[in-house]
Amino acid sequence: MPNIRVELLPGRTVEQRRRFAEEVTRSAVEALGARQQDVRIMFEEVAADHVANGGVLASEDESRADVLSKLAENAG
Repeated sequence: MPNIRVELLPGRTVEQRRRFAEEVTRSAVEALGARQQDVRIMFEEVAADHVANGGVLASEDESRADVLSKLAENAG
């Protein structure tokens, strides 16, 4: 049984998570020969100030400002 853990910044919609789950499940079935019903995907939201990329907190990364503002709109 493939267990797939996905960490995301808060703000993805249910529809986005649903689509992601469908596509990743389809890929796991094809690549791993798993049964569709055995593919488990767990989403965990991680606050932007709990993640750093290249030594910079995601919440303070100016190159991510557009992404973060869109996620905030979806979350609120």
